[in-house]
Amino acid sequence: MAGTAVTAMETSASIAAWAESTFGAARSLDDLAARAIEELNELRAALAADEPASEVTAEAADVAILLHRIAALCGADLAAIVDQKMAINRARRWQPAGDGTGRHID
Repeated sequence: MAGTAVTAMETSASIAAWAESTFGAARSLDDLAARAIEELNELRAALAADEPASEVTAEAADVAILLHRIAALCGADLAAIVDQKMAINRARRWQPAGDGTGRHID
C-alpha cells in the first residue's frame, strides 16, 4: 500500500542497538536491572492510580525494553528465552497462591 510504512518487529538486538546509540553503553547489567526496577515501580504506581490501560501497558513496555537489553547483552533474544522458559514451566507442577500467582513444586 503506497504511503504505508512497514515496521519490523523489534528484537532484543534491535532494542539494545537503539538503547546504546541513544544512551551509550551500559556500565553493567546490574545498572540496567536497577533501572528496570524503577520502571517496574512506575508500573505499580500506574496500577495503584488506576491509570488507563494504555498507560499501564506503556509502563510494562518500559520494563520489557530493559529486559530485552539485558538479554541482548547476554547474547540472547528475550522472546526466544521466554519460549524456552515456558516449555520448562509447562512441564512443571504448580501450587496456586490464590491470587493469580503461584510457585512450582517440582
